[in-house]
Amino acid sequence: MPPRRPDPRRPDPRGPDSVAAVLRALDAGTDPAADDRRTAARYLLYALAARHPGRVLEVRVPPVAAVQCLPGPVHTRGTPPNVIETDPLTWIRLATGRLGWADAIGSGAVHASGPRADLTAYLPIARID
Repeated sequence: MPPRRPDPRRPDPRGPDSVAAVLRALDAGTDPAADDRRTAARYLLYALAARHPGRVLEVRVPPVAAVQCLPGPVHTRGTPPNVIETDPLTWIRLATGRLGWADAIGSGAVHASGPRADLTAYLPIARID
């Protein structure tokens, strides 16, 4: 039987350790373990959605997860009007304050569309040193 995915309403207890492991690997100049990368990115996405609930913005980190967040008008069908998409390592760097929003957008590491597709006021989510 495949392992169960963590319930998005409950933080994965491995999350903080996985975030710390990814940051240690990045600091050492090595590639983080795939499981740590997935767990850390998912944990930080769910933390964003828990702190800023709503359905105005969809944040996608393929192939890890996607969440909807931020209060405001509810979107119910089709592609959301406000979407952010990035890779897991960029998301981890953003969410931990290791990368600034403007730098991520400027480098093309984050693709953002829509008038509310800006996380500047909501980052970082966690600072783990």
